[in-house]
Formats: sequence, C-alpha cells, structure tokens
Amino acid sequence: MITIDPSEVSIGKLHGLLLGAVGPRPIAFASTMDMHGTPNVSPFSFFNVFSANPPILIFSPARRVRDNTTKHTFENAIATREAVINIVNYDMVQQVSLSSTEYPEGVNEFVKSGLTMLPSEKVKAYRVGEAPVQFECKVNEVIPLGKEGGAGNLIICEVLLMHIHKDILDKNDGIDQYKIDQVARMGGNWYTRANMGLFEVPKPLRTMGIGVDALPEDIRNSTVFTGNDLGKLANVEKMPEKTDASAFVNNNSDIKDKIQGANQIEIHKFVKQYLNQDDVDTAWKILAAK
Repeated sequence: MITIDPSEVSIGKLHGLLLGAVGPRPIAFASTMDMHGTPNVSPFSFFNVFSANPPILIFSPARRVRDNTTKHTFENAIATREAVINIVNYDMVQQVSLSSTEYPEGVNEFVKSGLTMLPSEKVKAYRVGEAPVQFECKVNEVIPLGKEGGAGNLIICEVLLMHIHKDILDKNDGIDQYKIDQVARMGGNWYTRANMGLFEVPKPLRTMGIGVDALPEDIRNSTVFTGNDLGKLANVEKMPEKTDASAFVNNNSDIKDKIQGANQIEIHKFVKQYLNQDDVDTAWKILAAK
C-alpha cells in the first residue's frame, strides 16, 4: 500500500486519484442561462441528491486546474440564481461528453451537441429534451471551497419542478431502474452504465470538436445514426478532405466494394458498424468519400 499526502503531490495528480477512487459518480447535466439570455449546458460529476424535504440537489463546478478560471455554469448560477439539472442516460452520453468541450463564451452547447432545448416552466434556463429526468431548480446558495485551481464551488439547488419521461416509469409510476439506463463517471475516460458495466468515452478535443451543427445535413438528419453516433462524428477538429478520403477507400477493396452502388441508408448502416467499434476515423473517411 502507498500513502499519499495531498500537500505533496500536484493538483492534477491528486485530482486524477480522487476521481479514480471515488465512483461511480452521477452526472449533473446542468443547463443555465447568462444575463444576456444565452443558453449553456455542461456536465458535472461532483453531484448528488442531499435532501427530500426540501428537495435539494448539489453539484460543484470546480475551478480549472490549469489556469484557475471559473466555468460559465458557475458564473451563470451566481448571476441568475437558477439552473436545470438533467439526468444523463446511455442514449445521450456522447452528446453530453461533446458539450463539455470548452467552447468560447456565447456559444450555445445545445446547438453544438445537437440536443433539444425545451422551455422550462419555473425558470428561464432550458431543459434537455433527451434527458429522462429534468429538475427545474432555484439556486439557494453557492459555497466556494477555495480560491485556487481545482477548488470546488457547491451550488445548492432546490427543486421547483421535476419532469419525467413516461417511458422510464414502471406500472406503479415509479422510476424503473432498468429503463432509465443511467450512466456515471469513473476515473480517466471511463464511465459505467447501470445496466451493462464499464465503457470508455474519449475526452473531447482540446482544440474543440466541430459540433453537431457543423455536420452535413444528410448526416445530421440520418434515420440510421443515433445521438451517440452524431456525438462521435462531431467530436473531430475537422472533416477529412474528399481527395484523402477517396484515396483511403480506393486502397481498401473491402470498403470500396461495400459502398460502391450503395444508397445513403446502406452507407450509413455500414458506417455505423465502425462507429460502434469507436473507429471514427474510418467512419468519417467513408462518409467523406461518397
């Protein structure tokens, strides 16, 4: 066994050890709005429920370790005293991960991640339409835990309204733990799916993924690709050039034979096989070559 004094390791190292040891952690997919009416949505795995009467949820957007800056969610929560906490299930996990890309202030992560903005009833912030459960909240208190990089900021939220998709309910109108199909964060790139166990989601590009809004219309509106598929395709810095993609396909006879003469749906189904294997590079080259 090794013994670690937190004061004797870097914050980055300590952060990784803490997140690797404490899990699985539920995910608060928190949507807020700034004072100019710009929506924001971002995931936080420092999150849980802490009271039923009153109904209290707490999540913590930590100060960035690398430069000690604060996140838009934290700033918006202080300014507006409102938030919506959306629960994350497996069907939306890739889009949720994409939304964690640090886009510039004023960029709408709903648009970048391809998620649906639903108007709330009690607060101004939007709900995430794909989330199985959505909590409209007022912010009762914000408690900073420090002033240096890595310090958390507890955002104490009181639930005003709770929205639940009917298809996750059991016969007694309780939440069916199989149907809700929640995911939670582990250390590194690892997540866990309540119904299935561990799986990996690569961290979004530091250089920023192009976003679902930048995908070609036929891909964005495909009847084959799921939200998770679109999230994977949108988490690239740029789409491949057609000449490079065509050369790749022409040098791979199995792929060339498969897509030659195929219609759009058949090509998308073929590409989906590569997405299911997390081979996004090959998937994109096939799409760009067609």
